[in-house]
Amino acid sequence: MGILKKLQSENRYVVFFFLYIGFCISYIDRSAIGLALPSISKDFNLAPTEMGVVISAFFIGYSIMQIPGGWLSDHLGSKTVIIVALTLWSIFTFTTGHASTLAGLLFLRFVFGLCEGPYAGSCYRAIAEYFPRELRAAYTTGILSSNYIGSALAPIVIVPLILWFGWRGMFQVLGVVGLVYVFFYALFVKQSKPKEETSGDKVSKTKYFLRLMKYSMIWKLVLCAFCVSCINKGLDAWMPTYLIAERGINLKAVGYLTPIPFMASFLSAAVCGWFMNKYFDKKEHYMVAICAAMTAIFLYFMYNAETIMWVVIFQCGVYFFKACILGAAVAIVLKIVTGKIAGSASTLINMGGQVAGFISPVIMGYLVHAFNGSFNAVFYFLMGMATLCAISALLIPKRTEDVLDLDE
Repeated sequence: MGILKKLQSENRYVVFFFLYIGFCISYIDRSAIGLALPSISKDFNLAPTEMGVVISAFFIGYSIMQIPGGWLSDHLGSKTVIIVALTLWSIFTFTTGHASTLAGLLFLRFVFGLCEGPYAGSCYRAIAEYFPRELRAAYTTGILSSNYIGSALAPIVIVPLILWFGWRGMFQVLGVVGLVYVFFYALFVKQSKPKEETSGDKVSKTKYFLRLMKYSMIWKLVLCAFCVSCINKGLDAWMPTYLIAERGINLKAVGYLTPIPFMASFLSAAVCGWFMNKYFDKKEHYMVAICAAMTAIFLYFMYNAETIMWVVIFQCGVYFFKACILGAAVAIVLKIVTGKIAGSASTLINMGGQVAGFISPVIMGYLVHAFNGSFNAVFYFLMGMATLCAISALLIPKRTEDVLDLDE
């Protein structure tokens, strides 16, 4: 045990590295279903609406566990929750490859979502545990950039695995990779706690969280996260099918094209926390509104693009600005609340985004079915969500204090 303790580190950059890799694995695992969906739909003879439900099953479970997962990380520490969550979701990723009926597939996707749900809040809690307040916004958006690296790597990793082993074998390989990661994370990361947290804070954490929910600013950020995640989750789930069905390209080409916009999201998320602190301190809502407006504009151009090249170029614009909104929404919360409830507070925002994860794919699937396979109505829906996000952001009042006073 002494040797194992010596291997464990509280170095913030070592911890950040492991959290980053874990988020990449998370997004590769959840992106797998969208890339495998054309193959799965053939095996199970799925209609577009059923395909949307398969995608949404994960997000229902994932949304349910957002706030409970954040609460657990605030009370048990981030490391314990991350180890349990990643172990369980890796097991259910593996077993997805054994689904034999639509009902079984839906159950496995739902439980997979439940198991992965606590990971995001635990990561945000870890940022508060290992980083001082003044660095949390920048490192929060920095770690969120891993989402887009994972999504960009997903087709590069998953498409060859599907071609080599089939969609069932692909899920089994991903499950094993997750379990290997858990071993090294447990071995090298040491549990810590936020500097502002004391041993007597356990009772006050729930009180602080309940008081936080009284602030209208928080609920407007939740709405912003919901709106932009309708775009985010909808495009992530349906772009492979759109490119194949509407634009007439094959799965191999999808594997090459899909990662490109995620690199734009990576660049945006990597710098938006720093940019927000430097140029939009205490007026972050203006940055969110500008990014939402730009997202709507690029969605319109993407919808009207005549060639695949322009579709991808305008999609890069959409992904750049929507990533900035998602990163800013979580970073604002970690910037203005005490680290004692960093897990719970951040997952309140994240929950808004994840609710969109099971609503948006179903709506898009219904719209595709209702309009005989056309994606026209889908793009109008996405542009509407971007507009609503901008309006919600503009309704957030300019704050005057650095940190919300939750003791009053």
